[in-house]
Amino acid sequence: MNPKNLPITPLSSVKLDERQENLLSHNRLFANLLGETIFRYAGLHIYEVTEKLKEASIKYYETKNQEARKNLSSFCSDLTDVEILRVIRSFSIFAALANIAEDVYQTHEQRYAKISNKLQIGTLEKSLQNLKEKGISQEKILKAMEKVSIVPVLTAHPTQVQRKSILDLTKKLTDILDKYENVKSNQIDENKWLNDLSRGIQIWWQTAMLRATKLRVTDEISNALSYYNITFFNEIPALMNKFQEISKALGYSEMKSQALVPLTMGMWIGGDRDGNPYVTVDTLEQSAQDQAIKLFQHYFNEVQEIYRELSMSVSLSNVTQELQKLAEAAGEVSPHRTREPYRRALTTIRDRLLATAYNLCDYYRDLLPPKRENGLDIPYKLVSEFTDDLVTVAESLKKNNSEFLAKGKLTNLISATKIFGFHLATIDLRQDSSVHEVCVAELLKSANILEDYLSLSENARCEILLRELEYDPRILSDSTIPQSETLASELAIFRKTKSLRDRFGNKIIEKNLISHTTSVSDMLEIAILLKEANLAKGYNGNEFCDLQIVPLFETVEDLIAAPDILRKWFNLPLVQKWMEKNGRKQEVMLGYSDSNKDGGYLSSSWSLYKAQKELTAIGREFDVEISFFHGRGGTVGRGGGPSYEAILAQPEGSTHGTIRLTEQGEVIGAKYGNPDLGFKNLEALVSAALESCALTTEDANWEEYEQIIEEVSNLSYYAYRDLVYNTEGFSNFFFEVTPINFIAGLNIGSRPSSRKKTQTLESLRAIPWVFSWSQARIMLPGWYGVGTAFTKWIDNNDEKLEILQEMYNEWPFFKSTISNVEMVLSKSDLSIFREYVKLASDQETAQRIFKEIEKEWILTIDILKKITKKDVLLADNLELVSSLRNRLPYFDSMNYLQIELIKRSRAGDNSEELRKAIHISINGLATGLRNSG
Repeated sequence: MNPKNLPITPLSSVKLDERQENLLSHNRLFANLLGETIFRYAGLHIYEVTEKLKEASIKYYETKNQEARKNLSSFCSDLTDVEILRVIRSFSIFAALANIAEDVYQTHEQRYAKISNKLQIGTLEKSLQNLKEKGISQEKILKAMEKVSIVPVLTAHPTQVQRKSILDLTKKLTDILDKYENVKSNQIDENKWLNDLSRGIQIWWQTAMLRATKLRVTDEISNALSYYNITFFNEIPALMNKFQEISKALGYSEMKSQALVPLTMGMWIGGDRDGNPYVTVDTLEQSAQDQAIKLFQHYFNEVQEIYRELSMSVSLSNVTQELQKLAEAAGEVSPHRTREPYRRALTTIRDRLLATAYNLCDYYRDLLPPKRENGLDIPYKLVSEFTDDLVTVAESLKKNNSEFLAKGKLTNLISATKIFGFHLATIDLRQDSSVHEVCVAELLKSANILEDYLSLSENARCEILLRELEYDPRILSDSTIPQSETLASELAIFRKTKSLRDRFGNKIIEKNLISHTTSVSDMLEIAILLKEANLAKGYNGNEFCDLQIVPLFETVEDLIAAPDILRKWFNLPLVQKWMEKNGRKQEVMLGYSDSNKDGGYLSSSWSLYKAQKELTAIGREFDVEISFFHGRGGTVGRGGGPSYEAILAQPEGSTHGTIRLTEQGEVIGAKYGNPDLGFKNLEALVSAALESCALTTEDANWEEYEQIIEEVSNLSYYAYRDLVYNTEGFSNFFFEVTPINFIAGLNIGSRPSSRKKTQTLESLRAIPWVFSWSQARIMLPGWYGVGTAFTKWIDNNDEKLEILQEMYNEWPFFKSTISNVEMVLSKSDLSIFREYVKLASDQETAQRIFKEIEKEWILTIDILKKITKKDVLLADNLELVSSLRNRLPYFDSMNYLQIELIKRSRAGDNSEELRKAIHISINGLATGLRNSG
């Protein structure tokens, strides 16, 4: 097929308003400043090459004529490795600059909406309006507010492609660009402002974009924690205060509103051992210590700021007796402070806080300030004691006509103590079930209980595990008996967990996740290991399980089996006793990635929906409140998409207001690298949880629609499987037409890209699977099979099409599903993917597979148009359309450059410049596409 005849992704035109014109002008400004930088440091030739490539891409989007791209391949082939390296750096930097311009635009839109009193979707005000319009009473809204508990869990995955140095530059340039309004109003000199921007871009050009060594777990911990100073420390307390103020306005007392904590933080890095041999007992301790020092430094800074503010003299203000006692506990202070009761009280607080930090931050005592001579060296035993002292300060201000002074930093710090405690974020433990069973088998054998546990049936396994838990008080491990490295490592993790909980409190580690849970024995095996560290017992009326055992269901088969596993689990008398101790709550983690890789997007989405619905029903049957932990990735292909819509699309009654979800890789930077956007994204999560929890479920009846999706999902599953797993040569096709092998060698994560050393689709992790298709601009896991499934189901029956159109308008799950397919297809480009296909050694097979993909792409676009009744993609999301139109022309050329580099590498070119250029192209495309993996 002639490339010029390939269909073009149908996007609507966008009429720009004044603010969008500003966004365009900022993009042009960045392009010009970057051009000047390229000219300065790389010379005229590289500048001209970059401009020529960019103009070809722009012309293509303006004319929609693929002839404009015709010479790009030959043009790229004329460049040397060194030239390509410099050109690809240019486009990669511009992709990041385009993100900065867009983030600043979004921030200004948010501020504009506030000023104009325009209620935005995803805000608490808009959610309250939605609920009131649906007839939900204030009483029911308040009940829902009590239940809202959102936990974003920061994770590290092989898609975090940005170096910390680049993230810092991004933050700096964002702050400068954000001051544009001050330039317009002549409050800031325009030349100075431009010079600051140019300086930042020039530094960026001369900063290495790639890590010289593979990212370590400790680096990943540091990267994740950097977002606390940027966003979380300030924005989460601010959001909590807003939430509490709304509850008071709806009728709650001060005491009741203060008890509401709608959002806390979670952490996987340092505790997630699944497939990552570099996560050990040392990294678990490191994660806890790094979190603690980050938190205490924040607390010290805030207490010091409040100390500076509250300079009131005893001769000019009154204080409460409680405040006076707190002040007197400071003992001897500077003569200048003796008549300043608030400062003396804060000195007491600081002394005790410092004593607490010395106790908990063993690794970082050299980073802590020295203790005050004769200071109160009594650590806080519980964070509530710290909170109470701060409340004493606030109450004294309120009772003495200074309530306004209690707001701001003091109120935020009080909220922060309830959110972060002394631990900052709850660290999850995760390991694969196969590791647990091997460890238990070794323990049983070494204790002379059972020679070959692994050969037992499921029932026999459960019987012996329950016997050990319920009737035998002894632990199985013996320090005098040699242990395998795996068992020693796992036992060390659980003993460290016990130690950390004793030091930091129970919230430091609360859950143990089991990857690839396929049976009840997988869950009981964890209990055996917990028993070894005195974290679980099951006999003599002293039954307890300190960590919640959380099954992770990932593949389509696992999701189908999940209800039966949970029913058997809840039927165990021992588990019933554990449930009574933990409030009859059970978390279940749903893994989006593997189910998608296994069965395609539609099948995966429906399997997850069904599993939640069935598991929620089982929870009601056993009087257990089941909550869900959503293992969402950045892309639609890994469960991504807008979080607000995704939460509202869950089965009615399945959230209870409690939701945990992973925030991974580059998505953390995109969502939380800017404090204003960070607040917006956090508020959207809380708002959606509130709406979802408050909405009545009595009238929600989607049975007819659910039956339709059941049928369509099956059709989609087989269409996807036929291509990916049943098409001869597809595995080789994937490994040859995507940059997967180069992604595996890029230093972008501590975790290996494959679970095994063999090069097979089965062993490949879902993350690089999706990441690779995104790089090749086809995004296949996010849409393939959708077109065939719906087309077959409709079968030329207009009445069936009308039903789908009704489903799209009425059913949140279906609308969210279709919208996500639209979003991922909007970033696809058949003509670019066709160039990647030319990389395959077996062109006959490759072209045959390409034609199948092209046919399905056309079919899917066509069916989306029919269901949505729109002739273009994203007709209801013009903001994303505008974003794509602004950015795609500037970095499509990176794809052509990447293809040329892959050709050279396979031809034997192994120069350092080529290696760097390939990795920078991967970096640049991931940055430009944003939710890339």
